[in-house]
Amino acid sequence: MDVVDEIDHSLLRLLREDGRRTFSEMAGEVGLSVAAVKRRVDRLREIGVITGFTVQVDHSKLGWAIEAFTELRYLGTTPGEEIVQSASALPEVQAVFTIAGDPDALIWLRVRDVNHLQQAIERLRRSGNITGTKTLMVLGTWMRNS
Repeated sequence: MDVVDEIDHSLLRLLREDGRRTFSEMAGEVGLSVAAVKRRVDRLREIGVITGFTVQVDHSKLGWAIEAFTELRYLGTTPGEEIVQSASALPEVQAVFTIAGDPDALIWLRVRDVNHLQQAIERLRRSGNITGTKTLMVLGTWMRNS
């Protein structure tokens, strides 16, 4: 197994805070040369720790301000692959988490308003072997950056 040390963790934290941060900026933060930072980031990509770079979007500015999580229950014979396929078919679904126990899956939805949320849930209920749902609306969010 490849060793990821404290400097690597610092580089990961810096990149999570700002994926466009330059090697030069990070070098000053962690006390290494620019070339050493580049080698470390390249190694983290090669060993699969860094899987990509992305952008963070303020969805409320795009008109999709409401987030919700919906628990999904399926017929007991429904395979996990079918659960993911049926739930991820809706454009409102941001992520599908298959989980142990009851319920069978948890999905993260993003919608324009409560009416749109209701429509999305109704479409989910008609899309396969879903036997029940429970929806929780997000009031606020905090996410760990490190």
